[in-house]
Amino acid sequence: MASSDVIDDDDDHQLPPLSKTHSNNRNSNSTVSSAAHPSTTSVHELLECPVCTNSMYPPIHQCHNGHTLCSTCKTRVHNRCPTCRQELGDIRCLALEKVAESLELPCKFMSLGCPEIFPYYSKLKHEALCNFRPYNCPYAGSECAVVGDIPFLVAHLRDDHKVDMHTGCTFNHRYVKSNPQEVENATWMLTVFHCFGQYFCLHFEAFQLGMAPVYMAFLRFMGDEIEARSYSYSLEVGGNGRKLIWEGTPRSIRDSHRKVRDSHDGLIIQRNMALFFSGGDRKELKLRVTGRIWKEEQNPEGGACIPNLC
Repeated sequence: MASSDVIDDDDDHQLPPLSKTHSNNRNSNSTVSSAAHPSTTSVHELLECPVCTNSMYPPIHQCHNGHTLCSTCKTRVHNRCPTCRQELGDIRCLALEKVAESLELPCKFMSLGCPEIFPYYSKLKHEALCNFRPYNCPYAGSECAVVGDIPFLVAHLRDDHKVDMHTGCTFNHRYVKSNPQEVENATWMLTVFHCFGQYFCLHFEAFQLGMAPVYMAFLRFMGDEIEARSYSYSLEVGGNGRKLIWEGTPRSIRDSHRKVRDSHDGLIIQRNMALFFSGGDRKELKLRVTGRIWKEEQNPEGGACIPNLC
């Protein structure tokens, strides 16, 4: 995948080489400490699988000497106890499963701000959807494994990925590509907008949709889905007296870049139309995309949503 700068107004940039994949550097905001598991609960330590160190859920297996491990790791160790090397067989540790039912434990994202306490068997389901769980890096030009909260990821995008940072809720960018007749996947440089005290990511890329090469632009919200629904955005592209307009709700970065792209939830432009908008001799793509972001506010009298422009 190639990446390129998104530029304002009159400066055109070509697609540069691949961006480097950044290492998984994290600060205190970006990692979930193992201390989130309460070390004071010796029973909880017994419920930790000695192989994967995750909490064990039924069926919990044990060997003839009483050593336990989770059902997932039982197949990994080829039915041999990782502690004493004895054959595991099919012995269930029913006593430990029963003890687990009596436990109430804090969410493992407690260190990131979650105040909730759950019964042992409900905890895992909550943690999969916890609003305090860290976010994945939204950068699409590399397989970046960095996770963290929003302030950390904004700094990471700015300092490590060198993305374009903009303040304000309107934009006017031109995307440039030489040899647009070549069918290839290409991702232009991500743009991050700061408005209404929130951060938004603008994506623009080319890919093959069935047999047709297309360009696509879409917006993602740096936060959870429920909060993303409070905002709307529009994208407009045109030329030669024609234009296309897209209006929608930004998707949360909880949804991966690929998931949003494959759902076609954004402005999609067929290549021939994009070249028509570009003008010239169709040997170079120069596509101008304008847009704005607004917040939907509830009208206290009528209950209807009214746009709050930045």
